[in-house]
Amino acid sequence: MADSPYIVEVTDASFTQDVLERSYQVPVLVDFWAEWCQPCKMLMPTLARIAEDYAGKFILAKINTEEQREVAGQFGIRSIPTVKLFRNGEVVDEFAGALPEGSIRDFINQHIPRESDALIDQALDAMDQEDLETAEDLLVRVTAEDPENYRVILANAQLKMLRGDFDATEQLLDALPLDKQDDPEAKQLRAQLPFIRALSTAPAEAELIEAAESGDSQATYQLAAMRIFQQDFEQALELLLGLMRKDRKFGDDAARKGMLAVFDMLGGDADLVKRYRGKMFTLLH
Repeated sequence: MADSPYIVEVTDASFTQDVLERSYQVPVLVDFWAEWCQPCKMLMPTLARIAEDYAGKFILAKINTEEQREVAGQFGIRSIPTVKLFRNGEVVDEFAGALPEGSIRDFINQHIPRESDALIDQALDAMDQEDLETAEDLLVRVTAEDPENYRVILANAQLKMLRGDFDATEQLLDALPLDKQDDPEAKQLRAQLPFIRALSTAPAEAELIEAAESGDSQATYQLAAMRIFQQDFEQALELLLGLMRKDRKFGDDAARKGMLAVFDMLGGDADLVKRYRGKMFTLLH
């Protein structure tokens, strides 16, 4: 184990190079342990065996918290064993205690790129180029070769949305595993879906603007959808807020739901989100 290329003993001095910098190339699983810790000694051979089996798909880094106190303190290690997974210089996941081997493998598998991911990325690139036939061929191949990769469901949902099959898009998103329903890509697609659906029947922009200015609720909503895909989120939110103020019943409260969808697209901490969430709540109360 000491000579394994997949396992490294890390010190306070080598942490930046061995963990942070290396995690930009490959996931690094950091095991915080101590000599006196019996569960640590139970966990170590399991982690080492998995590291050997994965043959470089991740690196196992071992940190003795009694000897390397600076790093242990930096990450607030209060109980051991604690295992943290680093990717791109940051902690992206962690667990504590001596988990069973199967659970550890499941934990790692969530962060290890699969061979089919490259094909999915090619399919997404093809969609960006509006080459939907190539995208479909690639996704059919992935579905046959690696049906367990949930990303193929997301990619197929995006393909269906681009083809205007909105019901199929929704069905695919609903078919995602429960633990993937809040995946950022899934939330983005769900947020975009009602706006793409609205735009599919929208007239030209000039006609939309004229109808929205005359008070047409449908046109106002469609114009907001258009602004979203033009990346003019503030104008979109302003239109939705005005529609919410004027016609709450339109589309089963579509304006409020639309604002929430835009908040999801932008991320909950964006300044624009905070400002318009406040305006929305003021209107609601």
